[in-house]
Amino acid sequence: MSDPQPEPPPTRHDVRNYPPRQESVPTARRRAAWLAVVWGQPHLAADVALLASELTTNALLHGSVEDRYLQVEVSLRGASLRIAVSDPKGERRPEPRTPHPGEQFGRGLRIVGATAHRWGVDERCIGKTVWAELRTGPDPGPG
Repeated sequence: MSDPQPEPPPTRHDVRNYPPRQESVPTARRRAAWLAVVWGQPHLAADVALLASELTTNALLHGSVEDRYLQVEVSLRGASLRIAVSDPKGERRPEPRTPHPGEQFGRGLRIVGATAHRWGVDERCIGKTVWAELRTGPDPGPG
């Protein structure tokens, strides 16, 4: 039995730190969408913007600490484009939930799950990274 092949390095990569303030969300969203276009994936720009917005908003609401930056990383590797947002609160793991009909919050991870090909959470020494991936090409279907 052979060891799994390591992932190739990303062909495109961008990392930005944002202060834990509301205005960071639209800034991160615009940059992520712009990167998708510049990197030759304009058909993904709207979904990239949505995912960046949802993940950054969640990090701001549930994982931010005053004076500790949020990190937004966008990378293109093989057939996937990844948006990853890191925050300093590792004890607050994201859990999809079903909000009550009149509730303002609670739909973000459901939107992420419906939009992304896959998503997950990686623990860090301090904090966590929540990431979502989009396929850059057509869905090959099952099998």
